[in-house]
Amino acid sequence: MTDTPPAPGTWGACQFCGGAVPPDAKVCPICGAGGPIRAEQLPHAPKRVRRRIQITGTLRTIIVIGAVIALAYAMIGAVLSGPPIVADPLTTSGAYVLGPGNYTVLSGNITGGDYIQGNYSAITPPGMDISVVVYNSTQWNWFSNGTGNPGNQWNNTPTWSGPIVFAAEYTDMYYFVFTNPLPPSSHITIEIYVSTTYESDVVEDGGM
Repeated sequence: MTDTPPAPGTWGACQFCGGAVPPDAKVCPICGAGGPIRAEQLPHAPKRVRRRIQITGTLRTIIVIGAVIALAYAMIGAVLSGPPIVADPLTTSGAYVLGPGNYTVLSGNITGGDYIQGNYSAITPPGMDISVVVYNSTQWNWFSNGTGNPGNQWNNTPTWSGPIVFAAEYTDMYYFVFTNPLPPSSHITIEIYVSTTYESDVVEDGGM
């Protein structure tokens, strides 16, 4: 009894890797093996071939289900954890080296009513005075462009160490400028340490 030729346009399976083979394809698009078995020929294929195709199909199903579960777990975790927390640029600490007459700046948006607290100190040489000034966005443009006295939001009396406490009256970009006030001719570089924390002015209503 002769085998019935496969009907045209039917999909098949690779007898080696079990991958799906498109209609009229002579080789498996996955592994390149020839002699794919069409769907209507599968019941008449050797037992070992049918078992290989069955096992491969089962493994593929398990992999797909596992991928779906992993994706669902990741999505649920993202929803439960909420958006990522981004560190505020005005919550920071570190050491900075200032040449004579030079400055470094910390900047960030502050919501009206929120405040920044922290401290600064001269490390090397110890006891050297440091100037600290806070500008809003308009004043910073004046200062950075050197177009005159911009005024400021807060400043210290130059000293080697001190606290930083600044409350913003309105929302804006603020610039904390730390300056080595010595003239360039002094050739004295100052290393400073600055620590700042952004604090939200959140008032809890305890009720009556």
